[in-house]
Amino acid sequence: MKQDTTVTIAKELAKRLENYKPEITARRVGKILSIADGVVKVSGLPHVAYLEQVTFKNGLVGFVINLEEDAIGVVVLGDYLKLHEGDEVQTTGMLLSIPVGDAFLGRVVNPLGEPIDGKGPITAKKTYPIEKIAPSVMYRSPVNTPLQTGLKAIDAMIPIGRGQRELIIGDRNTGKTAVAIDTIINQSKENVYCIYVAIGQKTSRVAQVVADLEKRGAMKHTIIVSASSSDPTAYQYLAPYSGCALGEYFMDQGKDALVIYDDLIKHAWAYRQISLTLRRPSGREAYPGDVFYLHSRLLERACKLDEDHGGGSLTALPIIETQANDLSAYIPTNVISITDGQIYLESDLFNAGQRPAVNIGLSVSRVGGAAQIKAMKKVAGNLRIDLAQYRELAAFAQFSSDLDEATKKQIDRGARMIELLKQGQYVPMAIDKQIVIIWAGVKGYLDSIPLASIGAFEKGFLAVMDRDYKKTLTTLLKERQLTPEIEESLKKAIETYKKDFVFETK
Repeated sequence: MKQDTTVTIAKELAKRLENYKPEITARRVGKILSIADGVVKVSGLPHVAYLEQVTFKNGLVGFVINLEEDAIGVVVLGDYLKLHEGDEVQTTGMLLSIPVGDAFLGRVVNPLGEPIDGKGPITAKKTYPIEKIAPSVMYRSPVNTPLQTGLKAIDAMIPIGRGQRELIIGDRNTGKTAVAIDTIINQSKENVYCIYVAIGQKTSRVAQVVADLEKRGAMKHTIIVSASSSDPTAYQYLAPYSGCALGEYFMDQGKDALVIYDDLIKHAWAYRQISLTLRRPSGREAYPGDVFYLHSRLLERACKLDEDHGGGSLTALPIIETQANDLSAYIPTNVISITDGQIYLESDLFNAGQRPAVNIGLSVSRVGGAAQIKAMKKVAGNLRIDLAQYRELAAFAQFSSDLDEATKKQIDRGARMIELLKQGQYVPMAIDKQIVIIWAGVKGYLDSIPLASIGAFEKGFLAVMDRDYKKTLTTLLKERQLTPEIEESLKKAIETYKKDFVFETK
């Protein structure tokens, strides 16, 4: 009996030994040395990588931002007050990433890709690293396809191309966000996916943007990445990179994407706060030495890929808020030198009733006519110079009542063109209609129209074109240039309408 029991036990032990699998796991673990304002210093993780994700014992996550000889700096994504000195910190071996995909369209997310609009979870099959090396110059092709904003003043004189980086700059309340929102609305028919990144804004302001886009049916092709002023500094630092990663997903699919960073001044403030907490040496205006690299590595990711690499594009419209129209401040000059041009919105023009308040003299697009269709290039070719001359003459005319006929004519024409370029918010205009109305102004057909009636004339004339000359507009869009036949048709249309308009206004 005793022998049988021994045999049974031996068999059971042998069976268990056969099925035994060693479960020894190696973990890289460090300890928290100090905690300050969302940033912790950790010792004991010498092999950790920059931007690697780490976990804390209570489920909190952070990412590595500082690599020193005997310690690392980790930014905590969450409530850092739950952490204590001496707590364990464990590496994950993964770089900080964000889920990406078509499922994000129409949603509002935080910089980690988590939905914050109360519409349920988002299923995504792919993740992209938040930071990524920009595509090599060998993978890029020239920027030559227009990105239509729907704003006459911009599409005619400061054209933006797909893959370009165009800065929108100006003081507070000059209509910077309005330009960006109008551009998003105009992409409904352009097959461009839009990502709007709100950095350090009030939650109510972000909610207003979402409501405006939904009202005009633009949310179906838009993603909002929000890091509001009440969110941790780490979120405000990550938001632009997350928005860029979401845009890169569409670019890699061979599609066109537009990402708007609103605004990069608050992004620089967030980075300065993190850097000062990490005790990095500070430079001008207390910014760390690598604040230029902060924005250059972000904006360089915007490009147009060549056909061998999918042919997709990512266009960037960063926004910068200036103080007292000071374009020579530290961050504005940095971003101006990184981008391919700037749209400068001036508070004096805004207060004078010119909307959008674009200062033509200080605004520039370094891509220029390469991103314009031939018809627009032909119509608006000399518009910038004419308006610049008009401003000089108008300033001179204030001090002189005795003007010759040619100067008077030039001032009258300039005033009408300025009036013509005014445009309300949320009413972007199709490119064919822009060309038609600017052609009318440039050719002098509006010279006899009273200045106060220019807006009414424009509205009525475009309605007539839509109703009676639809074929001309279709041909213009198809040919993309002003043929003699199209010009003849336009001439007939405007002369006929002018007779009726003058008769109506008597």
